[in-house]
Amino acid sequence: MNDSRDIAPETATSRLELMWGQAGLDRLRRSLVVVLGVGGVGSNCVEALVRGGVGRLVIVDGDEVAPSNINRQAIAFVDTVGKRKVEAMRDLIARINPEAEVSPIDVFLKAENVPALMDGIISKQGMPAYVVDAIDTVSAKLAVASWAAERGVPLISSMGGAMKLDPSKLRVCDLFETANDPLARVMRKECRKRGIDRLTVLSSFEEPMRRPGGAARAGRQAGAPKAPLGTASYLPPIMGQMIAGHVIRSIIDGAQAKGQGRARGTEAGGAPAGGQPATSHPDEAAAAPALRLRTHEPASMPAGNRKA
Repeated sequence: MNDSRDIAPETATSRLELMWGQAGLDRLRRSLVVVLGVGGVGSNCVEALVRGGVGRLVIVDGDEVAPSNINRQAIAFVDTVGKRKVEAMRDLIARINPEAEVSPIDVFLKAENVPALMDGIISKQGMPAYVVDAIDTVSAKLAVASWAAERGVPLISSMGGAMKLDPSKLRVCDLFETANDPLARVMRKECRKRGIDRLTVLSSFEEPMRRPGGAARAGRQAGAPKAPLGTASYLPPIMGQMIAGHVIRSIIDGAQAKGQGRARGTEAGGAPAGGQPATSHPDEAAAAPALRLRTHEPASMPAGNRKA
């Protein structure tokens, strides 16, 4: 019979320490992660990062909680409707880990303000271990990708989860390996124009379901107004959890110190640009370069990507 006196009292990080050890926990506690957008994907990603031991966060969002957010956002409850999202997120973080350092920025990200805002974060907080793009405006996503590539900052970008149902079709992969993702299709086109030929993303390979009585809406162009799309209660939270897992594994593995996102002509380790794209396997993607600006014309897109 076990003697309970021989069992150390559990803490909020006891189960994490059994996986990562104290050194891993210390690395997570010191690491800065910037999450852009705390909606369905972003809020659940932040929650998982905090529960997973990440100790420093910058959260950026310029919106308030709406009734329609309740079906999928970690911060959305009847009593938080109308509250600024970054405030609701900060409050949730404090309930999980009061010692976490949180910098909320109540700003709506646009292509024009991304460089100054991100450079300001670095000047005040230091270089982030990772940036998570969980915003849904194409022009802003492209600005974030360009900024991260130019500065060599690890980035993972969430693609579309609307009108999707099957979590088993989600993959961490390179943007140019995606299929059946309308948002990724637009991003591929626009990234090629900007010389970005590698970007780590979380994407669903499931074909979007059709609206009742109509066809699924195609990806919108950069800057175009957005119409609401149906969203399952469970898919954005799973996407946020998967992105958090990718970030945590990358931090633990020290991937952020291996030159991820090296821009303009070199990859991690100083290899010439134009090497193999990031692996599509989730367990291997954590150690792959996050993105890269090309210095040459891209190869033609694989046939499997043209359909989406």
